[in-house]
Amino acid sequence: MTKTTAGRAPGTRRTMTAAARAAAKRAERGHSEPAPEPTSAGRTVLIDAPKNGWTDPPEPSPESFEPEGAAPPEEPDSPRHQRLLTALPLTALLTVLLTAGLVAAAVLGWQYRDGHLTESARAEAVAAARRAAPAVLSYDYRHLDRDFATARTHLTGDFRDEYAKTTKAVVGPTAEKYHGVVKATIAAPASGGSPATSVVSATPEKVVVLLFVNQVTESTQVSGSRVDLNRVRMTMSRTDDGWKVSAVDAL
Repeated sequence: MTKTTAGRAPGTRRTMTAAARAAAKRAERGHSEPAPEPTSAGRTVLIDAPKNGWTDPPEPSPESFEPEGAAPPEEPDSPRHQRLLTALPLTALLTVLLTAGLVAAAVLGWQYRDGHLTESARAEAVAAARRAAPAVLSYDYRHLDRDFATARTHLTGDFRDEYAKTTKAVVGPTAEKYHGVVKATIAAPASGGSPATSVVSATPEKVVVLLFVNQVTESTQVSGSRVDLNRVRMTMSRTDDGWKVSAVDAL
């Protein structure tokens, strides 16, 4: 016969027995399985400070910010740095020398071109002066209009206009009145050779030529023929139609 505890209500013994069994099972599980750790979600964890206090982490160095593979800065006294410093003045010197060489080449080229053009101008102007002098300094009262027209083809600029006025107002009337005939030739050396001419000055556009001219004059005012040995300075100018006389001065 099963006894019951005095003073307890019926069913109490059964309840206690079930509780004891549940406690035994929990105890067995506690020895065989570790208790699950409490989750930290929604909780604040307090950590005690160390005895010596907190230590700040070290400051990052500038090198830590450099990209990988970047070369470290060169020391001022490094051999490569010294070579760079030496190469800079040498490069500047070479640049100056190259520039000076190009300028000199351009100047020499211009001088050569100008000299070549001047030499050509000298030869062309002297040849034109030799053709022009006899026509400009000669006339015959029997065909003045023709002679003056021929002379004007060798002239240019203001001198052409001045020649036309002078021949019409002075030379023509005087030649008709005294039956004047003037024939001019460029003097030549007694031993033969080219006519006596020389270049006073020359540029590619203008050449001053000195000519030795013989003028033979006949008129009613002169018995026989008179020969005048003259030096004439002719200024020759380049035009679209060739070299023309732009001035004549008797010396």
